[in-house]
Amino acid sequence: MKKLVLLAAIAVMSVTTVEAQEVRLGAKGGVNFATFNGDNLGDIKSRTGFHIGGLVEIPVTEKFSVQPEILYSAQGAEYKDSGREGGVNYSYEYKNKLDYISVPVMAKFYVIDGLAIEAGPQVSFLTSSKSEYEGTLGDVTVSGESDLEDVSKVDFSLGAGVSYRLPVGVFFGARYNFGLTNVNDGNNADDNKINNRVFQLSAGYSF
Repeated sequence: MKKLVLLAAIAVMSVTTVEAQEVRLGAKGGVNFATFNGDNLGDIKSRTGFHIGGLVEIPVTEKFSVQPEILYSAQGAEYKDSGREGGVNYSYEYKNKLDYISVPVMAKFYVIDGLAIEAGPQVSFLTSSKSEYEGTLGDVTVSGESDLEDVSKVDFSLGAGVSYRLPVGVFFGARYNFGLTNVNDGNNADDNKINNRVFQLSAGYSF
């Protein structure tokens, strides 16, 4: 009987401890280092963008929580080249700008107080797809912007990273998003598969 009472007391204390963990609301923002991975991409460079949005951290146990987020995320990639041909210097630069509303859902495990490793799925909805270009051929310079066609409207990815939260509520994080969806939605999609790759550095506040 005493053992049953003791086990019941431990169970009640465990539930009370979990319930005592408060749901946290927060906001975050930071820098994106985005690029593409795939077929026939040539000399591709990363695009430096940003992300900003809000989050909710929902505790499940003292060490484990679930954190859904809603972020605006500026992604894409850049292409650059220069040289000399036929006695004439040339250079060009393309910026493929893919902007999304992203909804990651991270599972967070606290290794020590404040320090967590996190991983989970993310779905992103395309809000803008444009290409900026600038090129020179000899003394002639051209530049402009155009819409990118045949881009997938929904992108699925997996994210993993680490975060550290100070007692005052300020936190910092690093995350890598591994795109699973073929961004190329054109007729040649099967022969030219392109996936998003994004490394994010974040700072924010939760309470």
